[in-house]
Amino acid sequence: MSAPSTLDGLAAVLWDMDGTLVDSEKLWDVALYEAVETLGGTLTEEQRLSLVGSNMDDTAAFLLEVCEKPVTPESVAEMGEWIRKRTANLFDGVIPWRPGAQELLELLRSEGVPMALVTSTERSLTELALNTIGREYFAATVCGDEVDGLNKPDAKPYQLATELLGVQASRCVAIEDSPPGAASAAAAGCTVLVIPNDVEVQPGERRVFRSSLVGLDVPGLTALLG
Repeated sequence: MSAPSTLDGLAAVLWDMDGTLVDSEKLWDVALYEAVETLGGTLTEEQRLSLVGSNMDDTAAFLLEVCEKPVTPESVAEMGEWIRKRTANLFDGVIPWRPGAQELLELLRSEGVPMALVTSTERSLTELALNTIGREYFAATVCGDEVDGLNKPDAKPYQLATELLGVQASRCVAIEDSPPGAASAAAAGCTVLVIPNDVEVQPGERRVFRSSLVGLDVPGLTALLG
């Protein structure tokens, strides 16, 4: 467990991964569109965007429904495994950063601000992505298959992250790009910095919006706590 930061009231920064830290949603696009093709169906852009922030089981079930295939525990597991293997192949390489993300990670680490990664992506795929992102930045990581099925938008992922770091959620800034992620972090009591990417996120309690992470620093994040 990392010692809580006392730096100007900011205890920790909690990061979403896909679409926030790295532009991996584009890689998910490849896997999901190909998965639908194997089912003999098609996926509209609107349908694809509705899946941003979803976990694997929900994604697999949705694709089966779209293609008018039976949705059973077996079919969901089979579809999920297909997506998992294809995405693993795509993740096993360089993943492009979102603007300003790598610079902010470096800055926060140099300032001694604890960080956690909070993602709906499963552990096996997250570990591949961390080959690009860097495990050394995070004192804790919470993945989509480690929250007892209580994925984003449930508060559980961010609650678990704050517990692992030993910090109060009210002193944390969570950085997100999707409606489920923003809802999860807000429900856990964090201040949510929303950096929209592929989907629109509606205004709400504890949500602050910024066009990108470029130029953001520790005082700027601390000011968001109010």
